[in-house]
Amino acid sequence: MNAVGSSPPGAATTPFPLGAATTLAELTRDPHARLARLRAHEPVSWLPELDGWLVTRRDLAMNVMRDAETFTVDDPRFSTAQVVGPSMLSLDGAAHARHREPFTAPFRPRAVHDGFASFIEGESDRLITELAPAGTADLRRAFAGPLAVAVVTEALGLVGTSTATVLSWYDSIVAAVSDITAGQAAGPAGTAAYAQLRAAVEATVADRNAASLLVSAAGRLTPSEVASNAAVLMFGGIETTEGMITNALLHLLHHPDQLALVRADPDLLDGAIEESLRLEPGAAVVDRYATRDTVLGPVTVRRGDLVTVSLAGANRDPDVFPDPDRFDVRRENARLQLAFAHGPHYCLAAHLARLETRIALRHLLGRLPALRLDPARPAAPYGLVFRKPPSLHALWDSPL
Repeated sequence: MNAVGSSPPGAATTPFPLGAATTLAELTRDPHARLARLRAHEPVSWLPELDGWLVTRRDLAMNVMRDAETFTVDDPRFSTAQVVGPSMLSLDGAAHARHREPFTAPFRPRAVHDGFASFIEGESDRLITELAPAGTADLRRAFAGPLAVAVVTEALGLVGTSTATVLSWYDSIVAAVSDITAGQAAGPAGTAAYAQLRAAVEATVADRNAASLLVSAAGRLTPSEVASNAAVLMFGGIETTEGMITNALLHLLHHPDQLALVRADPDLLDGAIEESLRLEPGAAVVDRYATRDTVLGPVTVRRGDLVTVSLAGANRDPDVFPDPDRFDVRRENARLQLAFAHGPHYCLAAHLARLETRIALRHLLGRLPALRLDPARPAAPYGLVFRKPPSLHALWDSPL
């Protein structure tokens, strides 16, 4: 995203007053009231601070995400590709399919359950065992984050690395991507971290005894392509899954009546997860770039324009989700949420993220008696692109 904007072609005759008044700071802190006004009156609006269009209505959001020929990710401005090179995240068409297909089989539902359920169960229990005696913790930093990093480390199976090493690479790469997104030059740490990740990928692929999804991909992709996609998997698996677990915990603990329903009927846990994804998707927006002049709803988008889809806005479209701001674990159509995007770039690891969150919540609710939010340290989602509470302090009745 760009901090300094300009007017779109025809803006003088087609004003967007709500878009002009929308600030990135507002969208970072608490965007939902603003997104609702945009969706109702300017469902495709020009935001000068974004220097692009913001799409907030669900049907239009789906149109953008499913039409990769008109709205592409394959653009030099795409920040992630500037740090890790071309990957399934930043390519479209045949090139996208070639990068994505080698990783598809390991992330199908049966393969995910067979390959990861036992590990997630064990890691969740280990983390909770360490936390339980204290009776209090920041469950984002002490549980959701470490669990997400451990699962990604296990999934990638990199030779000669540890959870701490993977986390350090992740932090440096994310910082570099964030700098570029903000229009700043990225520091050298991101480049160095990616070089180390690529070296670990090459060592893993060369090790015939290594058990890693990267090894099977190496038969169809070059080493640099395997590395760039490993970085994307690492980024998504840590950032968005940590947010998914943390946001779901926040929603359940903030709504004791809904938590009581889940405790009384554990089958509602999946509904709670989908409803949390609807209300606060871990990734609030996705960016596309117009490849040609085209009509999108009430506006004409010009070739080269940035088109940002607000998943957060689409997920609260009242035409699809009645009473959209309410957290309802029994909402029948919650799975229509778009937190995992839509179209060819639908999240590859959605099944793994759901499994991880389901196991994490089940173990936390089952093992920490009277789990509740710390009233002295309130929490709320925060972030322009990736939204989750900076911290999630909770209390429970610790064993004597």
